[in-house]
Amino acid sequence: MGTHTDTDPLPTPVTPAGRDGLGAILADPGKAVIGLDFDGTLAPIVADPEQARAHPDAVPALARLAPKVAAVAVVTGRPAEVAVRHGGFAGVPGLEHLVVLGHYGAERWDAVSGEVTAPPPHPGVAAVRAELPGFLDRAGAGQARGTWIEEKGRALAVHTRRASDPQAAFEALRGPLGDLAARHGLIVEPGRLVLELRPPGMDKGVALSEYVREISAEAVLYGGDDLGDLPAFGAVEKLRSDGVPGLLVCSGSDEVTELRERADLVVDGPAGVVRLLSALAVQLG
Repeated sequence: MGTHTDTDPLPTPVTPAGRDGLGAILADPGKAVIGLDFDGTLAPIVADPEQARAHPDAVPALARLAPKVAAVAVVTGRPAEVAVRHGGFAGVPGLEHLVVLGHYGAERWDAVSGEVTAPPPHPGVAAVRAELPGFLDRAGAGQARGTWIEEKGRALAVHTRRASDPQAAFEALRGPLGDLAARHGLIVEPGRLVLELRPPGMDKGVALSEYVREISAEAVLYGGDDLGDLPAFGAVEKLRSDGVPGLLVCSGSDEVTELRERADLVVDGPAGVVRLLSALAVQLG
């Protein structure tokens, strides 16, 4: 994988729309938003999400790039303060233009204030939280053994990566968890061997498009790696149809081919994302 160097060239997107998006960012970076997922994009995927940390070169690259653009927005399903802590974003010179849109935009952490703002949580999350352990215990005689619950505050996630057959457990639980979520007014968002139960109307596409409109950005880059990033890809495609150029970057993963197929540019995981951000910062001078 290696680390980035200042000599890494800026890669060329494979699509005309992607080349237009990159061109718009280079032409007027002060009107551009750089949107990035956290897990799998800025941070390598690990078995235990609590152990996830940003790639060691991510913060230095962001600190070089952020002052040159309108904003860097980390868009994540995690609680905002968790992403800030695991990313090491707080108190870093150069990151004044960084925001973290946590819980799919329900929470916002702003680097300038260092504070998180958020509305009250959805009541269905508390109901599912109470019911979920027993629900998985009952399913444990089948495929659910080895699964575990991640507490996300405004959402809950069931991980199957540690099960004896992770993919079979994922498929077996997808329908029943969907039923459980629906009973409490929630939805299930599938990811890479994870099923997240969360309120409807929260997704990365909504968060990204609302933020782009809020700051009147005129170009956008979005980088992601997972199924949860598809709504953000859709949001960039919609923005492009509305005349806002955009660049879609896939943080390469063989686990999620849908993103790879829709991306303008595929890079080699978080290390590749860091090299791209560094090359962009260098290009902007």
